[in-house]
Amino acid sequence: MKKLMSLAVLVLLIFVFAQEQSSADTAGDPASDSEKRLIVIDSSGGTQSGNLRKGPIYYEHPDPEGIQATVSTLSIFAQKAELRTPDDATDLTLTEAKGRRIATFSEGVRVTRGRLEATGPLLAYSEETGIGLLREDVNITVAPKDDESEPVYITATEAEFDVDTDTSISRGNVKLDNGNQQAEADEMEYEEERTLGVLSCTEQQCIITREDVDGKILTITANNIRVLTDQKKLHALGDVTVVDGSITSTGDEVFFDDEAGLAEVIGNPAEAVDSDAGTTVSGARLQQDIEYDVVEPMNDAQPSAFTANDFLLTREQEQ
Repeated sequence: MKKLMSLAVLVLLIFVFAQEQSSADTAGDPASDSEKRLIVIDSSGGTQSGNLRKGPIYYEHPDPEGIQATVSTLSIFAQKAELRTPDDATDLTLTEAKGRRIATFSEGVRVTRGRLEATGPLLAYSEETGIGLLREDVNITVAPKDDESEPVYITATEAEFDVDTDTSISRGNVKLDNGNQQAEADEMEYEEERTLGVLSCTEQQCIITREDVDGKILTITANNIRVLTDQKKLHALGDVTVVDGSITSTGDEVFFDDEAGLAEVIGNPAEAVDSDAGTTVSGARLQQDIEYDVVEPMNDAQPSAFTANDFLLTREQEQ
């Protein structure tokens, strides 16, 4: 009897181990990820036409947002839609092509995910990539997390949404408006939950301006600017210039805390020139007080109030 009980326990342990191993093996399985990318289109109250088996299927609805589609955490609303197989798989049925199908939405599109809402004329979504591309004059609004934060407004030529993450990438004449700060860039990658925007520029430098309650303008230009919009902090990198009234500071990188009114300028060396006072301050690190127009060198023992890793995208932190 004891041998039978021991054997039963051994079998049970093997079964539990196998189940745990199976769960671990499928945790990062691409097949599991592809399931999340499958799109479901609801056109109740509208019409469907086309080839319902092999596609394309055309959806139309009398209401501007009568067609509702969901994929992962993304919701899509439109008046017209189309579902088809990819160009290299027209011999497949829509069911057989699951995971590779393409859905397009037109006649005005609205996209929602969490606190984000985006609008534009056209959207194309690929189940294979998990990317939805909203094109032709895109407007994005990210609602604030709390009453103390400001909404984020983004305009761009196009924006893509990754259904595997909470990330969007806006491209083409990108403009960001967040309270007293405005920014311009060629491209911006934005993590919605962390409210982290990474602005990149190729043709010319990125620009961010900040206006205080008295109407005084602070301008920062750099090759790359990273902004934590809810915390009102930024990290500018690459040939950075800070213009604050008569004071112009230059360096390799700049951290700025809007609420504290403090900037940390880093360079080899960093330099601040006050054209009114005729003075120049230089050093490896400078602290610039925006409110009182004071620039002082920072010694090596003086700790920084900023951490560069806070401005890294999640995918960068995981590398």
